[in-house]
Amino acid sequence: MADEVSTNPPQLRVVLAKLGFDGHDRGIKIVARILRDAGMEVIYLGLRQSYKNVVNAVEQEDADAIGLSMHNASHMTLAPKMVAALAEAGLEVPVVVGGIVPDEDIEPLLEKGVAAILGPGASAEEVAQTIRDAVASMRAETSQA
Repeated sequence: MADEVSTNPPQLRVVLAKLGFDGHDRGIKIVARILRDAGMEVIYLGLRQSYKNVVNAVEQEDADAIGLSMHNASHMTLAPKMVAALAEAGLEVPVVVGGIVPDEDIEPLLEKGVAAILGPGASAEEVAQTIRDAVASMRAETSQA
């Protein structure tokens, strides 16, 4: 019997976390289920995580992306610091922010290195596709460097 070559892409590994003192975790738990149902492996770190914990998880789990849930109006501080912590560790992993982000903050976050932003009401398909697109974009950038 000939060796079969799989046409399925490798399963994406996504670290999900809540940085700082934000205690609202219902949304990120729903996102975890959405990503799992979309065929991704989810590493859910939970509430009150530090940048160091997230970076360590990305390294240990060989993660392809990070999803941060923001509901405490600290997205303009925490998300760019997460991007900087990854860069400092030499990791090229896209950071996708989900939650309450005012429209006027979206462009500044993207300029600071956040890969994508998902607001309330994003469909399951949109959530999964945004992660896939962020990973594909990061891989394309990395391969061109």
